[in-house]
Amino acid sequence: MSAPFVHRNLPRLLLQARESVMAHTRPGLREHGLSDQQWRVLRVLGEHGVVETGRVAREAFILGPSLTGVLSRMERDGLIRRERDPEDQRRTVVEATAKGLKLVAKLSQTIEAHYAWMEKSLGKQKLAQLYELLDAVIELEQP
Repeated sequence: MSAPFVHRNLPRLLLQARESVMAHTRPGLREHGLSDQQWRVLRVLGEHGVVETGRVAREAFILGPSLTGVLSRMERDGLIRRERDPEDQRRTVVEATAKGLKLVAKLSQTIEAHYAWMEKSLGKQKLAQLYELLDAVIELEQP
C-alpha cells in the first residue's frame, strides 16, 4: 500500500533534529539538576533579564499551568526570584538569581562550543541558511 504523502514528515524531522541537538546538551543540564524546561526558562532570563511570566511562557514554549510548577521548583532551588510587577500588580515578573546566572554562564560555554562544532561541520553558510529557513517557516506558519 502506498502512502498518500508526497512530502517528508516535517514535524517529525524538526523533533528529530531537536532531539539530536539536545542529546549533546541534556547531560550537562542533568549534571546541574536541570530539566529541559528549566534550562529554557534560564536561557530566556539570561538573554532578557527581568521578564513577565507570560513572556517567559511564550519564549520558553511552556504552557502556563506547567510554568507555574517549573518556576516554583526553580525558586525553591534558588535559581530565580518572582515578584509582582511594580508597574502592574496584576502581573508577575521573574529574574534569574546570581546562582541562576552563574549556571547560565557555565552551561552557555558548553552549548556555544557545540554550536561552533556544528558551524565547523556544516559550514557557516549552511548553518546561517538553516537559521534563516527555520525563521521563515516560523513566520509562514504564524496564525
